[in-house]
Amino acid sequence: MTGDDRRERTEASAGGRDDDAGDGGGGGSAGREISSKPAVVGRVPLYRLFAFADRTDAVLMAVGAVAAVANGMAQPLMTFIFGDVIDAFGSSASPDDVLHRVVKVIMNFVYLAIGAGLASTFQVSCWIITGERQAARIRALYLKAILRQDIAFFDMEMSTGQVVERMAGDTFLIQDAIGEKVGKSIQLLSTFIGGFIIAFVKGWLLALVMLSSIPPIAIAGAIVSRLMTRLSTRMQAKYGDAGNVVEQMLGAIRTVVSFNGEKQAIRTYNKFIRKAYESALQEGAVNGLGLGSVMAVLFCSYGLAVWYGSRLIVERGYNGGMVISVIMAVMIGAMSLGQATPSVTAFAEGQGAAYRMFKTIERKPDIDIYDTTGVILEDIKGDIELKDVYFSYPTRSEHLVFDGFSLQVPNGTTMALVGESGSGKSTVISLVERFYDPRAGQVLIDGVDIRRMHLGWIRGKIGLVSQEPVLFSTTIRENIAYGMENSTLEEIKRATELANAAKFIDKLPNGLDTLVGERGTQLSGGQKQRIAIARAIVKNPRILLLDEATSALDMESERVVQEALNRVMLERTTIIVAHRLSTVKNADVISVLQHGKVVEQGSHVELMKKIPEGAYSQLIHLQETRQGAEFSSVDPDIVLTNGIGSRSINSKPRSQSISRRSTSKGSSSFGHSGRHSFPAPLGLPDPMELNGSPDVEETVDKTSRAPKKAPLGRLLYLNKPEALVLALGSITAAMHGVIFPIYGTLISTAIKVFYEPPAELLKDSRFWASMFVALGACAFVLIPVEYFLFGLAGGKLVERVRSLTFQSLMRQEISWFDEPEHSSGSIGARLSTDAMNVKRLVGDNLALNVQTLSTVISGFTIATVANWKLALIITVVVPFVGFQGYAQMKFLKGLNRNAKLKYEEASQVATDAVGGIRTVASFSGEKKAVDAYERKCESPIKQGIREGVVGGLGFGFSFLAFYLTYALCFYVGAKFVEQGTATFPQVFRVFFVLVLATSGISRTSAVGADSTKANDAAASVLEILDRKSKIDYSCEEGITIAGVSVRGEIDFQNVCFKYPLRPNVQIFKDLSLSIPSGKTVALVGESGSGKSTAIALLERFYDPDSGKVLFDGVELRALRVSWLRQQVGLVSQEPVLFNDTIRANIAYGKQGEASEEEIVAAAGAANAHQFVSALPDGYSTLVGERGIQLSGGQKQRVAIARAVVKDPKVLLLDEATSALDAESERVVQEALDQAVVGRTTVVVAHRLSTVRGADVIAVLKNGAVAEKGRHEDLMRVKGGTYASLVELSSTSS
Repeated sequence: MTGDDRRERTEASAGGRDDDAGDGGGGGSAGREISSKPAVVGRVPLYRLFAFADRTDAVLMAVGAVAAVANGMAQPLMTFIFGDVIDAFGSSASPDDVLHRVVKVIMNFVYLAIGAGLASTFQVSCWIITGERQAARIRALYLKAILRQDIAFFDMEMSTGQVVERMAGDTFLIQDAIGEKVGKSIQLLSTFIGGFIIAFVKGWLLALVMLSSIPPIAIAGAIVSRLMTRLSTRMQAKYGDAGNVVEQMLGAIRTVVSFNGEKQAIRTYNKFIRKAYESALQEGAVNGLGLGSVMAVLFCSYGLAVWYGSRLIVERGYNGGMVISVIMAVMIGAMSLGQATPSVTAFAEGQGAAYRMFKTIERKPDIDIYDTTGVILEDIKGDIELKDVYFSYPTRSEHLVFDGFSLQVPNGTTMALVGESGSGKSTVISLVERFYDPRAGQVLIDGVDIRRMHLGWIRGKIGLVSQEPVLFSTTIRENIAYGMENSTLEEIKRATELANAAKFIDKLPNGLDTLVGERGTQLSGGQKQRIAIARAIVKNPRILLLDEATSALDMESERVVQEALNRVMLERTTIIVAHRLSTVKNADVISVLQHGKVVEQGSHVELMKKIPEGAYSQLIHLQETRQGAEFSSVDPDIVLTNGIGSRSINSKPRSQSISRRSTSKGSSSFGHSGRHSFPAPLGLPDPMELNGSPDVEETVDKTSRAPKKAPLGRLLYLNKPEALVLALGSITAAMHGVIFPIYGTLISTAIKVFYEPPAELLKDSRFWASMFVALGACAFVLIPVEYFLFGLAGGKLVERVRSLTFQSLMRQEISWFDEPEHSSGSIGARLSTDAMNVKRLVGDNLALNVQTLSTVISGFTIATVANWKLALIITVVVPFVGFQGYAQMKFLKGLNRNAKLKYEEASQVATDAVGGIRTVASFSGEKKAVDAYERKCESPIKQGIREGVVGGLGFGFSFLAFYLTYALCFYVGAKFVEQGTATFPQVFRVFFVLVLATSGISRTSAVGADSTKANDAAASVLEILDRKSKIDYSCEEGITIAGVSVRGEIDFQNVCFKYPLRPNVQIFKDLSLSIPSGKTVALVGESGSGKSTAIALLERFYDPDSGKVLFDGVELRALRVSWLRQQVGLVSQEPVLFNDTIRANIAYGKQGEASEEEIVAAAGAANAHQFVSALPDGYSTLVGERGIQLSGGQKQRVAIARAVVKDPKVLLLDEATSALDAESERVVQEALDQAVVGRTTVVVAHRLSTVRGADVIAVLKNGAVAEKGRHEDLMRVKGGTYASLVELSSTSS
């Protein structure tokens, strides 16, 4: 998954995950189930593909169908006319008489040309347009259906990666099956039926004999189509798995990079594509066998017809024209069946894809947002009651979180929930929002069971602010307006002021119209949180659910937001999940949860006085003992008040999120670890660090987006290892190409034979019939070989392209991934579609081109030998047919560029919405997301429609030219015969051979659209392959320092830095700071002061704009990147775990090569061994997508074990303990204290306890070090920044 998804899923799971996780429930299979289920091969009946057509589509399809039938009849009618032409030539007594007879017949060709041209134009345009429209509708419906599913569905069945893959892959397969291919099949069917009607009218005996060839063809076709569906489904499933890898790795790119995990990611990815390649190979073989057997049967049946026809001429008085007419009519009819194979394959794939999509579209969730029934109360007071609730998360149903839980929150009161990790605090919130329904018991609002209420209405009355807010990648204004349909600018402004966000928004260059980036990464944690609060305020809810809502803010904003919340909370029922004393103390009621039960309830004072030994006071004492010490330097009486909450210096912006919590929690006490915020992925800019100036981005875009030509040579070069295979394939393709001209020669000879005297007629016909059979045998051998060889080369190419592209992606520097067009969603879509299109260019098209070329060359040679004058004249007209193909290609080229990009944008909208599904659900934003998606799709749809019209005109013109060329050829032929410069067999030989050659050309031009797509794809692949990364892990250059002498000194010298995406915000101006070897340095400062940026620079995610960062006196740029990252262990605030076992996640620190002892030792050091061994599967427990099967504290400990296992010289702790409850925090802190020994450590933190013990504390302000020294020294500086931060922290609590 991607970063985006990461966040969401956590969000998704967070809700309860923490609750259960704490108790060590295992069951991490959820994440995996998805991919490992064997792909079910289901198909929907064909007519169901059109289930979503509207009136206009029905009209278009009707017109298209009528036109297709008419167009289909044109060819059989042509054979009718053709028979007459032959007869006019063959039976004419004198040459003078020929011209007159032929001209009469030829006029019919002209009428036919006009009719066919019109019909084919309508056929193609109508079908392409309706296909485009219906596919768009299916996409939107699918998104709508996905968004209406209940949260359990996302926990169990679907990952964001899969949704994107389906929307990108499957809808195109469906579109393929309901668009132009339908028109084509109707056309072919009508040709088939028409051919036989004409054959029977002309000569029923011969037609009957020829019919014997139909059953074998039909059987071959059916078998092929069955096999293809099976293979294609299997292949899609494999690519889906690979897509998930992309999504996970790119989403967590910072984690991957910091652990040098690129090679491992590449290995995993390659493993999946390898499997898909095997399916592709089988597909090629099956396809070839199908086509080969069909051709063989056809040629044999011609042989039969020639022999039997000649007997009928002798015995039944048929004439040559009739025999040829019948043969051609049957042949055209049967051929049309053969040409239907691609359409049949498309239908089969479309049916498979539709089955998968419609299953989701039709799935009715248990909790259905679109369900309009349900009670709507006149006016809602906001009493909340949970009555005897039994509940377990769907992903681990055996583990009950609540087992007979009851809780009452009277309206207008504030209830705080505290308790350790896993006690079920967030679960209460998920149940009130109705993300899940309890197994037994009721959740009542105003005494009404929420299951009986109108879901959209009740969610509209509830405002949720969760700990890691999910923002959508659009503007700040739209994110806030998300809370409330059509909110006015005044309301938005008021909400931002209440949420204390107005100030920072005004500072951004574009104010409310600033884009927030994928999942809000362009803002700091505190900024995101304030926007989320504004979004909840705009809604003006009766019930407010605050899930650690202020945890991500730094002190100053936290105080203001807390005041804002206090104002907002008045008169509303509020449930707070928190651990900060300040928040909890003022609550009307505090409920202490343990193991899914309320163990104590009362106000702060009551709980402290009445039950001195109670759970609540223990939680507080636990903290006090830790913090009493810290505050000695401040003022002793604060200690008590501050009890829990001392939030020490909170330096980090986003990170705070957690942090806060923790602090206070000192312990788990209250917080809940389970969910940690996931701020910006690691190194993102702190606060405003990023208001990207759009203008800059645009310019970048313009330069990079110019269409590039993909040099075919480069692509062939990628296929170089298969050079031999391609050469052999090309030879077979060339031989395959010669078959048609030879066949033309045979037919024209047969025509001549029919006009011989009876005795010779019977003798010759036997010989020529056997030649046809021999030709059939050749086809049967050549075609499967050709298909197999090209399938092999093409499959290898796709595998190689995907693998190389992925490798190249893993090499890019982090700032490349910050750019919105490189979000994991759009890159995933690019990888899957581009590789397939490149294969079309090299494999399929190369085969077709070689074949066409050989047809053309051999055809012209044969024709010229027969009669060069005639050949020359006919050759002059033939290019009309070729020209039409060329025009069509040129025209499509301009159109196709944009569509791909446009759909990428749309799929980003979908990724966002699915990623933030809980947020979408709680704000009833389903409709908004779908509307946004539809808006993004409008332009690609218009484009598709334009392509349809153009394609239709080109197609129509080609038919017109085709039949007019026939008329002209026979007219010229008749002229020549009259003048005696050509004989009757020569006319037909030249004609047949050249027509077969040109039909080859038009076949190639039909691939035109495909090859433009393929060219674009190739260009985009090469663009990624050629991009030189500025910070490349695979680059072997650069110094490494011998193991023993690595000391780990770090020095920032006059560093200036801006994030590439917002060049107008200076993060560091001339920052200098030296970190001696083996010492611990703590970075503190407000949100946005660049604390995390310092860590990002040390990991070399970015390079400074000027100045140097030195490691042991060597500039970082001079060191080998992978070696440097090996020396540095990073533990970030929201650790990203991969969907694999705990063992694999820890071993990841050593690129997966750690021994069991090392893993256990590392887990022991991180205080994780105990909880891991308690899980049913121990170290083999799957952690779920992004680690959601573990609670926050557990995830964090696994992450620390992962950093410890690589035994780094430098440890970077980015709020590493903020997500832990008091007890584990103490133990982890001890573990870290051990880990820190002998290592240089950089700590970004805000807990006083962590910071106080540091050897040096550096206070960052305005992009430079404002103060630096030990805790005691800094406290003495009157009016110093550090002292005031400490002061603030104590008062705020």
